[in-house]
Order: sequence, then structure tokens, then C-alpha cells
Amino acid sequence: MNKGILGRKLGMSQIFTENGQMIPVTVIEAGPCSVVQIKTVAKEGYDAVQLGFADAKLNKDGKARNVTKPLAGHYAKAGVTPKKFLHEFRFEDMTGYEVGGTVTCEKFAVGDKVAVVGKTRGRGYTGVIQRWNQQRIGPMSHGTGPIHRSVGSMSANSDPSRVFKNKHMAGQYGNEQVTIKNLEVVRIDGARNLLFVKGGIPGPKGSYVIVKA
Repeated sequence: MNKGILGRKLGMSQIFTENGQMIPVTVIEAGPCSVVQIKTVAKEGYDAVQLGFADAKLNKDGKARNVTKPLAGHYAKAGVTPKKFLHEFRFEDMTGYEVGGTVTCEKFAVGDKVAVVGKTRGRGYTGVIQRWNQQRIGPMSHGTGPIHRSVGSMSANSDPSRVFKNKHMAGQYGNEQVTIKNLEVVRIDGARNLLFVKGGIPGPKGSYVIVKA
């Protein structure tokens, strides 16, 4: 991994090429990110760059909201305002980064293949039809009972007399980390800190994402 930045998903749009071809894109507010810490093999055991994105809101007393005292001291040591989103990258080339510096979307170039990491929209507790795309069961005529959206057969009651692992059942759906790979950067707006990535990325509008190449 040579490039990485933190950002926020703004939504989807479309752009047109010179020959009139329409390309669906996701607009990402990528950076600017502050370099909070640089980790080295000598001190931490590995090389990494820690980036922070989006200034944390302040309470009435002037302290950063939802930032613990140890983390506030971590930001103060770096000379960086407290951030909402903090993440570290293990780059192959660590040159060019210094604590207190800034990383912008202009590190990327049109045509770069990137991987975007985000958290999907939470759906709560759902049944097998919504969660696993199963079909309704049984006849739909009157008097057949409330079985149409049930999980169906579970297992044999004699042998093995148990439900196998990984059986598709009802449960929590969504709200999980997902990575979409090989997305193409089709446009960069450095003045507004925007990356236009071809295709869709995980998460609702306003959610934080990680872009790396």
C-alpha cells in the first residue's frame, strides 16, 4: 500500500466522458487529514502513519466532545486539533510524512485503482428473507398458517439431532465493515477535497470511509 486517506461519503452522482458515456460515481470528501503520529520499528515495532480526519465538535467548556483525556493529550502532543476519525496506514514508503503535516486527496491520480473500506447501513434484527434472500414457503391460500416467512427445515430430529453451524437464520443484518476493491478514481477536485470513484461504496451518506491504493 502506497497511498491512503480518510474521508466521508457524500453520495452518488454521475459524470460524462468526452464521447458522451455516462459513468456512475460516488463522491467522497477525502481529507484534508492531519498526521497525528508516525510509528517506527525501533519504538512501536512496525512502521505506520496515523491520520486524523474531521475536527471534533467542542462543548461549552471548550473541550472536544467525545474525546477522552488520553486521546486529547495524544492530539496535543502532535499539535493537531482533536479529530472524530482516527486511523493508521502501513505504507511501503514512509518518506514525506511528518507529525502535524497534512495529507490531501491530490496524493491520488485519475486512473488509480483503490480499495474503499466502510461500514454498511444497519438493518437491525431481520428475518431470513431480507437477510439471506430466501423465498416464502408453503401454499399462500387461506388456512395454511403463519409459516410463509419462516426459516423452514432446521435439521433431522434423530441424527444429527442438532442444527449445523452457519445455518442461515434470522439475526442482525448490516452494520458491518465491508471492503470494495479495484474501484477506479475517475476525477479529482483538489479545491473542494473531492474524490470521484466509479461505482458504489459501502455505507450511508455521511459515513466515514477509508480509501487506500
